[in-house]
Amino acid sequence: MADFAYKTKGLTKVYGEGHSAVHALRGVDLEIPKGEIVVLLGPSGSGKSTLLNILGGLDRSTDGTAHFQETELGALSDSELTRYRRDHIGFVFQFYNLMPSLTARENVELVTEIAPDPMEPEDALELVGLGERVDHFPAQLSGGEQQRVAIARAVAKQPDVLFCDEPTGALDSKTGRAVLEVLQTLNARLGTTVLIVTHAAATAKMADRVLNFADGAIREVIENQTKVAASEIAW
Repeated sequence: MADFAYKTKGLTKVYGEGHSAVHALRGVDLEIPKGEIVVLLGPSGSGKSTLLNILGGLDRSTDGTAHFQETELGALSDSELTRYRRDHIGFVFQFYNLMPSLTARENVELVTEIAPDPMEPEDALELVGLGERVDHFPAQLSGGEQQRVAIARAVAKQPDVLFCDEPTGALDSKTGRAVLEVLQTLNARLGTTVLIVTHAAATAKMADRVLNFADGAIREVIENQTKVAASEIAW
């Protein structure tokens, strides 16, 4: 299992009870090798974000198991899950969630101050192409630049895994490609495992592995033999 970032077996998530119960995940089995870019595709409500939340330690499964390397996530206490998120996981969401009163550097520092082995905020911002914008406030940055600050904040603590939930959902295609290029670069340079939830099917071309979701289950797993550079993706 050491070569895998995640393995799940029979992973199930049910919200509610009885006739009103919602089966968000229906016995998901998967293996995600370390260092891959994995794209999760499927319509709204198909289980993509639910899986991301469980693997990221934000939620717990109803049944089944989910392992991060050698650790069974369902066996962790709440405080241990918090430590797992802090030490191993970075999150990037559709909305940037930046503090408007803080500069780009200061927004990144919010994470580096609590991480066990962080990058310098300036280095993280340089990595996403914002080395000259460290003292700018969010209102002085474009949407794509704000998303890159959010990515810098997530990677500054040098996580093992970066979870991205619709990271280009609020961006036009040109800006979205620029953000995907950043994710591809981070994966190549740092070896970070990257999981991307998206509705943009073209994003699958840049992935090592594509998980197609429907009705709470993985219907198809595609392993790309030849990946496409993010700069070449159009949607």
